[in-house]
Amino acid sequence: MEGLERIVKEHVFFADLTDDFCKLVCGCAKNVRFEAGDYLFREGDPADQLYVIREGRVAMELSAPGHGSMTFQTVGEGEIVGISWLIPPYRWTYDAKALERIRAISIDATCIRRKCEDDHDLGYELMKRFVPVIIERLHATRLQMLDVYGTKS
Repeated sequence: MEGLERIVKEHVFFADLTDDFCKLVCGCAKNVRFEAGDYLFREGDPADQLYVIREGRVAMELSAPGHGSMTFQTVGEGEIVGISWLIPPYRWTYDAKALERIRAISIDATCIRRKCEDDHDLGYELMKRFVPVIIERLHATRLQMLDVYGTKS
């Protein structure tokens, strides 16, 4: 197995992915690095990549009027950043900022969407991996909001 295929296959997000599906994903993937302070993407820009974090931590930030940027979640090794590529209009809905050096796999969104459309089994396999991430992020955001706003008597 070549380098990128081995890295993808060993990443927790792609655990138990078949060799054929792994090759399809790797056809859209490349290794990338970001330095601390770099932005992986900015709110409003085209959501044209998915990032699978291999090393480092990424802050997901929202801009709030009168408050500037606020981190609503931090993710790290073994996690993914960027779900907006899944749903039209394919625009980022938050910023993603490297808190330290990031090593990641970048997956071209147009490429992987096309492959999922061509092979619905691949699409289903990937959706089974994304849905738990989406649910976990919703729960984490809910808890963050409860912490920030609390309950008033």
